[in-house]
Amino acid sequence: MGDCDTVCAMKSISRIPRWGAVLAVLLWAGFDVSNAAAAARAIPTHADIWLMKRIGAPQVSPDGRWIVVPVAEPSYDENTQLSDLWLIDTSARNSSRRLTSTRRPESGVIWSPDSRRIVFSAQRDTDDVPQLYSLNLSIGGGEAQRLTNLSGGARAPVFSHDGRQLAFVAIMYPGAVDDDSNRAMIAAHRARKSSARIYDGFPVRSWDHWVDERQVRIFVQALDEEGQPSGAPRDLLAGTRLAANPGFAGRQTDIGEEIELEFTPDNTAVVFAASTNLDQAALSFTDSQLFVVDVAGGEPRAITSGQDSWSLPQFTPDGRTLLAVVEEQRGNVYNLARLAAFTWPVLSVPRIVTSGLDRAVSSYAVTPDSRTVYFTAEDAGSEKLFSVRLGGGTVQTLFGVDRGSYTNVVIPQRANNLALYGTWESASAPAEVALINPENGKALVLTRFNAARVARLDLPPIESFWFTSSRGKRIHSFLVRPPGFDASKKYPLFVVIHGGPHGMWRDQFFIRWNYHLLAAPGYVLLLTNYSGSTGFGEEFARSIQGDPLKGPADEINEAADAAIREFHFIDGRRQCAGGASYGGHLANWLQGTTTRYKCLVSHAGLVNLEAQWGTSDTIYSREVNMGGPPWKQGAVWREQNPIRLAENFRTPVLVTVGENDFRVPLNNTLEYWSALQRMKVPSRLIVFPDENHWIQKGENSKLFYSELAAWLARWLGPPG
Repeated sequence: MGDCDTVCAMKSISRIPRWGAVLAVLLWAGFDVSNAAAAARAIPTHADIWLMKRIGAPQVSPDGRWIVVPVAEPSYDENTQLSDLWLIDTSARNSSRRLTSTRRPESGVIWSPDSRRIVFSAQRDTDDVPQLYSLNLSIGGGEAQRLTNLSGGARAPVFSHDGRQLAFVAIMYPGAVDDDSNRAMIAAHRARKSSARIYDGFPVRSWDHWVDERQVRIFVQALDEEGQPSGAPRDLLAGTRLAANPGFAGRQTDIGEEIELEFTPDNTAVVFAASTNLDQAALSFTDSQLFVVDVAGGEPRAITSGQDSWSLPQFTPDGRTLLAVVEEQRGNVYNLARLAAFTWPVLSVPRIVTSGLDRAVSSYAVTPDSRTVYFTAEDAGSEKLFSVRLGGGTVQTLFGVDRGSYTNVVIPQRANNLALYGTWESASAPAEVALINPENGKALVLTRFNAARVARLDLPPIESFWFTSSRGKRIHSFLVRPPGFDASKKYPLFVVIHGGPHGMWRDQFFIRWNYHLLAAPGYVLLLTNYSGSTGFGEEFARSIQGDPLKGPADEINEAADAAIREFHFIDGRRQCAGGASYGGHLANWLQGTTTRYKCLVSHAGLVNLEAQWGTSDTIYSREVNMGGPPWKQGAVWREQNPIRLAENFRTPVLVTVGENDFRVPLNNTLEYWSALQRMKVPSRLIVFPDENHWIQKGENSKLFYSELAAWLARWLGPPG
């Protein structure tokens, strides 16, 4: 749905050069991209934040004319929430319009090379599992046509460069040689009498589900001139030695198993990234390598080898270079993601093209002339845009980012002029699709999905400050002021600790721990990027290896002291600290090491390092971080384990956990709760039976925020 007034204004100035036209509309509409809350008024409520539409990664048509973007419309009733695809006119001459209208989300949307149609994965009402669907936009859209009907589903599609083939991923049983045999195995599994899970190796769980024996397979579907299936899809991995390898799996990520596909320039083969040693995860780091497999069949051939992990393969438009992201493994828990280049088709030794930048590559896109790569990377609380010449040269920081973050950068490959698109967001403005000027970095926002809602709210910009720690490190923090801020008042301080630990507080619109919603009752928030945080260099992120809790916690306490000194409106007598995941780990460490805080909040936090090692879905990296396995009882296991400090537990604490959390399993929370009760510490336990590592359901989230606000009010009292 578009804003008619905005569209009419766009038409009236359509003769202005493109950048000027878009900017004129945005200025005319009163939209300041550096501060979206132009007319902020109301204190945000949970409904204000939760019901904001959530914008996914934009996909631009090759001719640069259109963008398709997934838009989720949350609801407290899961049966009424929506997630659909929207079509955006890059010239802003036409209103944005909804392309799909279904309750279940679409994913993996891609454009055909001729810019006429899109393909995506979705589970419609008649589907048991997600399938691929095609929507012809050259005739105005209409109903999406199903392209696949496989028992293993279909997701993550990619077009061949000539548009005559689709590659995609399905989930199959290892012994299945075709779809019929896979259907038979599914039927046999459903008909079995016992519900037992049986394992012969690690891992057995991942995030919130038990791992089963099924594996990823790569299929290729031939298409006719109208983009419809021509013949049956071909399983490229069935019967291969690679798929039979007990450690074979898709690339392991923080959100699950992924496998990225890319057709070779001549469309005769597919390049992909996969693991071959996942079965060794209990005793070593695992990796993912690049492979190439012919669409005609045959054994996949390895492009890379060794301990480094490869992902996101992509060819340059001229077909002469294969790009990929690599994390070089040298025995460290954290490694920067760098962009590498191989010559093609005669492979060269890969060359790191972003070696001059001590930051991790997030997303990247290549210019149509194949000369330059634009990429995003976290840097000091923002995600910024950089560029580098593929032929060699220095990484260029294109521009500073005063506020907000860029993500999901894309470039149309057949447009007349270079154009960069992505999403832009800040702590005060949810993500919107933006046209990014490569010359000065101005983000011209093309969509206004949340503009009206944001304009009603008091969402002040967050601000950065730095201090030097007692160990001589420069430490970055964000400060968040409450709505209706009055500098003459004194406000309690809520020190919020990010998870990871290899993550970063950033200028973004966060839902699960929304800065402004936490500050709304009248608190100043302190968000510290302690040692271990990303966006400050590889060594900074690695520096907590062997010092997982004490060093970061000391920096958090020192950051609070620095903030109290610098900002006179903070009441240093009233402080609370809390966080989730690794932030919960640190909150539990603070429980045993300081009484400076009036209260604590711990979500999904460990209290016993040894129990966490033995029950989590990932163990080896924890062992490396501690300097050895727990039975060796090295110094870190003994000295930085919160449960060993239980006799010091004094601070009132709100403890929350999702019962389906397999990353920080429930047992750690129960052990913490038992110790708190034994020590008679005022505490409150909330268990969410239908949540995992995160609280993702609307009503549960509302309860969490309500309980948290009540807890802070109980122990910190009102501001002023």
